Amino acid sequence: MSPVEEDNEQDLTRKQRREQAREQRKAIEEAEASGAARRKRLIQLGSVIGAVVVIVVVILVATSGGGTKKGLEKKPANGGGTPKVVTEVTSLLASIPQNGNTLGDPKAPVTLQYFGDLECPICREFTEGALKPLIEKYVRTGKVKVEYHNLETATREPETFRTQQAAALAAGKQQKAWDYIELFYHQQGQEDTGYVTEKYLQELAKQVPGLNLATWTTDRSDPEFTNTITSDAQAANNVGFTGTPSFLVGKSGGTLSKLEYASLSDPSSFESAINKLL
Repeated sequence: MSPVEEDNEQDLTRKQRREQAREQRKAIEEAEASGAARRKRLIQLGSVIGAVVVIVVVILVATSGGGTKKGLEKKPANGGGTPKVVTEVTSLLASIPQNGNTLGDPKAPVTLQYFGDLECPICREFTEGALKPLIEKYVRTGKVKVEYHNLETATREPETFRTQQAAALAAGKQQKAWDYIELFYHQQGQEDTGYVTEKYLQELAKQVPGLNLATWTTDRSDPEFTNTITSDAQAANNVGFTGTPSFLVGKSGGTLSKLEYASLSDPSSFESAINKLL
């Protein structure tokens, strides 16, 4: 096969993964929309009471002599202050060993490999759902180590994918990859809006406690990261992964198997697989 044919085949594979991942997300969103419709009908039953409450609140605010207006939108990624999300991520990962792309004790008896795309909104569901209790129950206690691997599914441009994933891997040289990964997921922009810019990546780095920015900037150009991203994609392809997040689990040092999960918000499927190995 000629180099051109290989490139075309790789582009087609990436396109197929993105399309399949979007179909999976669409199915999830439709299911959520159906549930939302049912909830809406219940909410409408209390709409009259709600309207009365709003009127009362408006009257109270208008007659209170003023007050402080507070924004309700999530604070975007930036290097200033200590937003709530930074505190949450730092607290979650505090005192847990990190080594490159791995979170947890290197000698942990069980390994969970997590294939993700930093722009994948379903990966964000995992971060905000099942991952936190898994870290607290199994990773912090030394029973499981989690390896993050790169698989392009949601990011539209391959070059953007390589750049953002390398930014996380570069933080890993300072044992801060998971801080960067989790901050990215918690502060994702809207998919397909081109929000991942150099400024966005830099401002995320500024939020990572203790990260040497000058060293991180230099490390981002390490050609080894390109090899890592390529080998991760090949490993995912070998086991048939087409969407993210996808997982392999097994005894450390042994053969890993696909982990089929029922939910990304409920950790039960992950706990069941891990407990069998323990």
